Amino acid sequence: MEESQSQGKNAQKILVTPWDYRIPKIRISTQQAEALQNCRVVVRIDSWESTSVYPNGHFVRVLGRIGDLEGETAAILVENGISVAPFSEAQMCEMPFSTPENPWKVNPEEELKRIDLRDTHLVFSIDPKGCEDVDDALSIRELANGNLELGVHIADVTHFVAVNSYTDIEARARATTYYLADRRYDMLPSILSADLCSLLSRVDRYAVSVMWELDKNSYEILRVWYNRTIIQSSYKLVYEVAQGLLDGDLSVVDDILELKELDERTRQQKLEVLVWAIGKLTDVARHVRAKRDSCGALELEGVEVRVQLDDKKNIHDLIPKQPLEVHETVAECMILANHWVAKMIWENFPHHALLRRHPPPRQEFFAELRECASAKGFSIDTRSNKALADSLDKAEDPLDPIVNKLLRSMATQAMSNALYFSSGSCPEEEFHHYGLALDKYTHFTSPIRRYADIVVHRLLMVATLKDTEVNATVNLFSNKDLEELCRHINNRNRAAQHVQKQSTELFQCMYFKEKVPETDERCTADGVVYSIRTNGVLVFVPRYGIKGAAYLKNKEGLVISFQSDGSCMWKPGSLLHCQNRIISTTADGEFVTLSLFDHITVKISVQTSHCHPATIKLEIISNTPYKREATELYQKNSHIMKTDLIKEVTRSAEEAQLAQEKNTVQVIQEEYQEYCQTKGVNLYQLLEEIKELALLDVSADNHT
Repeated sequence: MEESQSQGKNAQKILVTPWDYRIPKIRISTQQAEALQNCRVVVRIDSWESTSVYPNGHFVRVLGRIGDLEGETAAILVENGISVAPFSEAQMCEMPFSTPENPWKVNPEEELKRIDLRDTHLVFSIDPKGCEDVDDALSIRELANGNLELGVHIADVTHFVAVNSYTDIEARARATTYYLADRRYDMLPSILSADLCSLLSRVDRYAVSVMWELDKNSYEILRVWYNRTIIQSSYKLVYEVAQGLLDGDLSVVDDILELKELDERTRQQKLEVLVWAIGKLTDVARHVRAKRDSCGALELEGVEVRVQLDDKKNIHDLIPKQPLEVHETVAECMILANHWVAKMIWENFPHHALLRRHPPPRQEFFAELRECASAKGFSIDTRSNKALADSLDKAEDPLDPIVNKLLRSMATQAMSNALYFSSGSCPEEEFHHYGLALDKYTHFTSPIRRYADIVVHRLLMVATLKDTEVNATVNLFSNKDLEELCRHINNRNRAAQHVQKQSTELFQCMYFKEKVPETDERCTADGVVYSIRTNGVLVFVPRYGIKGAAYLKNKEGLVISFQSDGSCMWKPGSLLHCQNRIISTTADGEFVTLSLFDHITVKISVQTSHCHPATIKLEIISNTPYKREATELYQKNSHIMKTDLIKEVTRSAEEAQLAQEKNTVQVIQEEYQEYCQTKGVNLYQLLEEIKELALLDVSADNHT
């Protein structure tokens, strides 16, 4: 509370400080000044007089206590314009009836309209641990003529979500499922997302399937067909188990629940078939990937961090996600399906098909990448995606795999975001997906969590089945309406990326907040210099997936000086910033140089702010590497990290910290449970548009 003056009945005028540094303090009038202390609150700006330093606003509602997980998470959601209100009664009334005592069953009439794959195909899914919303499943088998049949089976969400129903309108508004570090907020009610539409094992499910006949030797596609199907997934595998089977590690068999109750002989027979299927899928995926590679597909790099929680939902560790070849197997099958569906819907709806394009990046954005690569003696050709991909493949330091990862990360940051668009809104030569090296692409494989995929499913059904239920042209978007919808979905996707990144940063801060950097070994880690600045360096910490600034000159004007044992001191002196290095020179003539890709030791702490988000602070404590083996967790299997890895986030954590001072806040929460944000241009929206233009150091963007 910056200032206070009486107004009316115990009302006070106070200043509140926005979460966003760029927005000035806001003056509000409230009778609950004391109750609002140390709380995250929502405030709406009403006016800004030309003679006043501060805008005027009013209090809307309390989000939670400053520093509490729930309050900080609520603030992140509000900052990104994300509403997570429960689904309405009207929406829930549209849901199919299903209980443990009386589970949902396949409708006999619907069964006649679909191709039944339950007895003819071995179908299975491969997903992250704890995944509930299983969008996709795979199958592969030998045909009578010796060729292979590859199948990608996607949850038939559109069967349950009618056009312009309450559920459809809400899904359209949300546009995507929002994944945070410890939870998710679904686009669809859980009875669909985690049950009836989720392709769980041992239960019948409706699907939309894309099937290819492949040449038995070359794996070239001979024909393709699309249809509504009924499937029963035989296995719900996690990535680690599937990778174990691929590697011949049969110790993972005990983790396959569907095999546990079988006798040894039957178990062995089924296991042999499953191992063959995973191996053959991987062979096909390698072929598909090689074909895209020859056209210039990029292997981009992002940092994905999994928050590991203990039994009490406390943060136990931060673990960079480890790449597995089976990630790539699944991803390539999904990319293949998306590509073929894109071609089909565009051929049938050339002027209003929902597609996804990835524009070529501007050449000037590659300047830092080229400069950094040259510091290691590598030359990066950015004239085309093929030239860039080949250059990155050659930029390998056999002594330090982190170098190639950082170069790929810089290439990722130089990219523009992939965007949804209506095919009638731009010429065909602009349809190209730069990162995937495909002429046409869309999103079809995740309708449980992406509204774009629901639209694509409806287009595909009209195009291939001439489905009378959806073939009313009134139910298909015009080019103008579809382009407007695409802008909305693109906006919500950016919000989803931001909220996931900010949630991860929140957990990173909470993980280190309670630790004492001077005594806790977990606060000391190996760091890699990846950019030179005028007063310091940008550092990547592989162990925790953290990127941040480390200063070589402190607030007192002293510069860093390293002793013979590698430890550092602060002394009077100056800094000299060069292209690929920075030199710190003390007044007594000592100097030290930090160059790009140098390994150093950093101390990790948290810089807290009462008003703004906490941030990670990196401090250089030695110019020598810290236990190089500490980076092995991140470097392991580095050669198979690929572009389109399916993101894994630890799900559903229950918060335990909201308790303190709850009584004071509860009265306010009851009075201000809901609010509506007005439409139209306002100061905040203007600042958000400016924010999109800012050059940020983002760890990973959405490029597929």
